[in-house]
Amino acid sequence: MASITGFGGIFLRANDPKALYQWYEQHLGLLKSEGGSFAFAPPTQHPQVVFALFKQDNAYFPPAQKSMINLQVDDLDGVLDRLIAEGVTVDPKRETYDFGKFGWITDPEGNRLELWQPAAE
Repeated sequence: MASITGFGGIFLRANDPKALYQWYEQHLGLLKSEGGSFAFAPPTQHPQVVFALFKQDNAYFPPAQKSMINLQVDDLDGVLDRLIAEGVTVDPKRETYDFGKFGWITDPEGNRLELWQPAAE
């Protein structure tokens, strides 16, 4: 039977797409393709991808923000410390669970992003 095999992308609205692309390239190392989307090079994503739904009034991320991107990282503390040094807005809160470590940043347009270092297998 035909089935869905995974996520194909994440799409956000932006007031200034060109400037926001540049911010994601500079601070998060995402590479903009000729077609205008981002890619990870080389592809290093951990095989687990999470899809979660939240009630409209859930405070896990700002209710006015309709979606939140979760990006996997290999060294959460290292990435967050680098982003702080680069002047990126980094939430001082960091959380650790059995399934990994989490931290949060905000892009220049106010979108909250979650960074996740999956627990070692």
